[in-house]
Amino acid sequence: MVIADTPQQLPLAASSGFDPQQPPAQPLIDACVHCGFCLTTCPSYRVLGKESDSPRGRIYLMDAINKGEATLSPTSVEHFDSCLGCLACTTACPSGVQYDQLIAAVRPQIQRNHPRSRPEQLFRQLIFSLFPYPDRLRLLLAPLGLYQLLRVSKLVQRSGFLKRLSPNLAAMESLLPKVTPQSFQDNLPEVVPAQGKRRYRVGMILGCVQRVFFSGVNEATARVLAANGCEVVIPRSQGCCSALPAHQGESNQAQALARQMIDSFADTQVDYVIINAAGCGHTLKEYGHILADDAVYRDRAHQFSAQVRDVQEFLVEVGLTAPLHPITEGPLTVVYQDACHLLHGQHISLQPRQLLKQIPQVQLREPIDAALCCGSAGVYNLLQPEVAEELGQMKVNNLLNTGAQLIASSNPGCSLQIQKHLQELGKSMPLMHPIALLDQSIRGEPL
Repeated sequence: MVIADTPQQLPLAASSGFDPQQPPAQPLIDACVHCGFCLTTCPSYRVLGKESDSPRGRIYLMDAINKGEATLSPTSVEHFDSCLGCLACTTACPSGVQYDQLIAAVRPQIQRNHPRSRPEQLFRQLIFSLFPYPDRLRLLLAPLGLYQLLRVSKLVQRSGFLKRLSPNLAAMESLLPKVTPQSFQDNLPEVVPAQGKRRYRVGMILGCVQRVFFSGVNEATARVLAANGCEVVIPRSQGCCSALPAHQGESNQAQALARQMIDSFADTQVDYVIINAAGCGHTLKEYGHILADDAVYRDRAHQFSAQVRDVQEFLVEVGLTAPLHPITEGPLTVVYQDACHLLHGQHISLQPRQLLKQIPQVQLREPIDAALCCGSAGVYNLLQPEVAEELGQMKVNNLLNTGAQLIASSNPGCSLQIQKHLQELGKSMPLMHPIALLDQSIRGEPL
């Protein structure tokens, strides 16, 4: 069993600063000219209002630690932990500062060199020993389903007891997806044949939370790919893409999961590897960085990442061949929610909109602050619930203010965050993955 990294891997003396194992690179730090363009795009700065909780402030701090002018203290770690890793600053930066690489270098340093409190350690261990492993998640489905069926969740939330006991556990409880019969097993075969002439042979990644709680999105993805001339290969041996541990500096676990994913597609002879979750897609395209020090897997990692495509990116690239049908009698107004790791991490924004506009009767509306993170950010809303709460409220209000009838979201974490805040506002609004809408249009099924 792979478990999360522990801060005891290096001597305690190293905790005064960064250790020599890939600290944030000084040339990347020096690229920042401190112009401040990142500030207004940064969600943590938007909420907390402190320079030290902005990309520029964190770069100052990295520089000071690198030069021995500051230490990796609890206060320093607090400012690094407040970063959502949404990468909006990388899009906004006119100097091309690679903040994504800088914060990715800092996270493992914190894990190795900063001893967290016992409650923090236990909570993080729970997350990283559970969420990246679908089989372990499924062991909890029966009690979770009963918990929801008996409406215990409503009682717990109304009482406020769990929030007083642990805000982190309360955040996790409030984000629990609905358990359905489809959650208990994978419902796709290892090979889904192409409809009509085969254009491509593609691999498909199922994800972890996506596989267990959003299996309908995976089924819709396979149908859409098949309808557009793709033979879809789904290896049984695939596991987690490593996004959750990679984004939080759990390097050993992330590397082990990345190797497993590469191995699972090794003999499939696919043209592309398709993913339908934004956060997963960004990490899959970063395998070359994650396994940069692995002499055995380094080249294979780069080759694998070169094959990865977000499903929307892929479909626009190769073109739709299946005819599309209306899914409503009249116009359907849809607001598309940009997932950060799709927009800023993979620079994919136009393609989902292009696909949605091809569905007859669909009319797109755009929210204000479309590039602002919803607060999900992998497991950020579990680890930093107060900041995530405010961002979630902002996002949902902006989506509602468009007057759209339906929200389209390309990431399971974003979907859970948005659904939670819709419920808290007492609003009922359908939320679907763009591929699920495309699937219904191809099949001619009304909403």
